[in-house]
Amino acid sequence: MNIKPYIGITDFMEFAEVERMHKVFKRHLPQGSQHKLHVGVMTSFKVMNGLPTKWEKAFPKINAITDIFSSDEVYNCLHYVDYAGQPDFANTLAKVIELGGIGIHAVQLDMIWPNPAEIMDGVHRSRKNIEVILQIGEKAFIEIEDDPDELAERLDDYKSVIHRVLLDKSMGKGKGMDAEWLLPFAHTIKKRFPEMGIGAAGGLGPETTHLVELLVEEFPDLSIDAQGKLRPSGSALDPIDWSMAEQYLIKAIKLLC
Repeated sequence: MNIKPYIGITDFMEFAEVERMHKVFKRHLPQGSQHKLHVGVMTSFKVMNGLPTKWEKAFPKINAITDIFSSDEVYNCLHYVDYAGQPDFANTLAKVIELGGIGIHAVQLDMIWPNPAEIMDGVHRSRKNIEVILQIGEKAFIEIEDDPDELAERLDDYKSVIHRVLLDKSMGKGKGMDAEWLLPFAHTIKKRFPEMGIGAAGGLGPETTHLVELLVEEFPDLSIDAQGKLRPSGSALDPIDWSMAEQYLIKAIKLLC
């Protein structure tokens, strides 16, 4: 696969929002840039199975996802959340991918070191040629004792299974990233797995794109994603303020492209 960098917004709820952001993206993207607009949509084990969750109103209805993924000009990514590690993950993953319809380009696993064999099995069952992104979140970092070499050892099991990693200690909570702290992890990944895409997230928004500058200087092909800081409250439980999202996109394009 040709891994192209992306600038992401996560928590789209309808296709009209995608159209609005893509117009902004195209208007400001320099000619020749390889960056894509990452259209992130959230779902979870609980939402898919009708179980009570505080995120029920913050995530789109599962039957609305295919419509959000209507454009092939953007990078449509379905984020699947399961930090509890429910059983029969391969079967669930195949169902997750199916929710994206024909427009899905990637699935991001917001999980704590899911089983690589089950990831491979789930993608195979889906019969779709899509990218897999593994979120390295706060608890995943804890499991490797915040050690870049241990991260590389863990990722060795995933090298033929995933295409990108997202370094994200914030996990949608709007907590600002520490780019200097993340640098050794990014360097280790690039050295050990040069074909693997690297993304970073954590507190990015219209006033905080500077947080990722240090990483961008070292990794020009870095991908980024924004979520919590795209609303005045800073809470991913509230709807995105799309004017804030526009300003974030403009500043992110200027920084990365």
